[in-house]
Amino acid sequence: MVKEISLGVFLAVIIFLLLQGVNVMPIVFFLGLFSMIYYLIDNSGIKKSYNKISSKQSTITFQDIGGQDIAKKELLEALDFIKERDSIIKLGIRPLKGILLIGPPGTGKTLLAKAAANYIDSVFLATSGSEFIEMYAGVGAQRIRKLFETAYQSAKKEEKNNAVIFIDEIDVLAGRRGQHNSHLEYDQTLNQLLVEMDGIKIEDDVRILVIGATNRHDILDPAILRPGRFDRIVKVDLPDRDSRLHILKIHTKNKPLSDDVNLEKIAKETFGFSGAHLESLTNEAAILAMREKEELIHERHFYEAIDKVIMGEKLNRKPTKDEIYRIAVHETGHALLSEIINPGSVSAITITSRGNALGYMRQNYHDDLYLYTRDYLENQIAILLGGSVAEEILIGNRSTGASSDFEEAVDFAKRIIYSGLSDLGVIDKDSISSKIIYETISKIIKRQEERAFNYISSRKDIVLKVTDRLLESEKLYGNEFRQIIETNYLESEG
Repeated sequence: MVKEISLGVFLAVIIFLLLQGVNVMPIVFFLGLFSMIYYLIDNSGIKKSYNKISSKQSTITFQDIGGQDIAKKELLEALDFIKERDSIIKLGIRPLKGILLIGPPGTGKTLLAKAAANYIDSVFLATSGSEFIEMYAGVGAQRIRKLFETAYQSAKKEEKNNAVIFIDEIDVLAGRRGQHNSHLEYDQTLNQLLVEMDGIKIEDDVRILVIGATNRHDILDPAILRPGRFDRIVKVDLPDRDSRLHILKIHTKNKPLSDDVNLEKIAKETFGFSGAHLESLTNEAAILAMREKEELIHERHFYEAIDKVIMGEKLNRKPTKDEIYRIAVHETGHALLSEIINPGSVSAITITSRGNALGYMRQNYHDDLYLYTRDYLENQIAILLGGSVAEEILIGNRSTGASSDFEEAVDFAKRIIYSGLSDLGVIDKDSISSKIIYETISKIIKRQEERAFNYISSRKDIVLKVTDRLLESEKLYGNEFRQIIETNYLESEG
């Protein structure tokens, strides 16, 4: 309405001046230039609307979030300080102004923030750190002020006492100051956020809690991490096996599962999966069942979905017969070494092309490991080298298909060295010469290559039988693979 009235007044003035014989072109030019600049700034997002979700609209609770028991416990304790306002006033406790959630992508940081807003019955405003940075000086600071003002007004409008501001990727606007020499827009934006957080008081009508999320907390400015701003740092880690089982149960509640589906077994085989990966896994399994026009989701759908989540969709490219044979030999070499070193560890072998891989051997981890011994690391190197060694023994030469295996083997060897587990003992990474590192890496890999060569040379018949089965069916599950080994062993004994 204001714009229409202003436009009407402007036109009336222009007409009046024209009737008086005044040259209005300079006025029109400068007003047009001003309007264009205003339009550009306005569209750059100063008057940006934020994704506001009230607690009535959001039904996410902490019970809906699988695993993360430690993170939830820390978060709930911090939220109780806000919820029990009268108690903290009596004890003289200042309110927590900010909670920082750190952890890998897909672990549920956004869900925890939404559950926190629901728990303290507050309005919820979500935004991202990248939305505050623009080429125009002062825009980011203006957006920060607008965000806090919107949180306050929204809470008053909905008659709430609390408001939660969730800033994802907070490292974008809260990185260390002084790193951007071209202009100070980043620093001004962070300064404004610090000012707004310092202004939060316990006696405010609306108590505002800022929740930040990042997987790069190491680059944050120290000023934002000091007490009185982000008072609590909550680590949201990848789920362990029990947590993965809990997450799988949550995401399969609305899905019809066949009796052959064992979620505990699936949780065991998804080491390193985040909550987002597990949600995608259950969804992909349901999609595969729909493609086959099945009414129930079977175990095979989940295992196929695991391959898809890890490696990607199947590719249409078809290698030549010789290449397919080489791929089968290569993957069998990996699997045989894995089974010899760690019986029962092979989950599946496939020669179907997915993503950047022409074939794939998936291991089944008996336990989630967070600390590695030298024996474990050397075993992994031997397994990685098993593919190229099998090619050399059965085909007579190696191929470029093992290049990624070699890179990973070198990384494991470096981990042995830099962890003080090699023959060099404890070393200073910065002062030791690259020549010594190279010679030690070569020594570690050569020893495991000889080990792999001995293992596969004495079991060539097994490699040939597994290769033939792979060429027929394209995929073998662990039990089938072990059955071939057992049958061959019994035949040789007989």
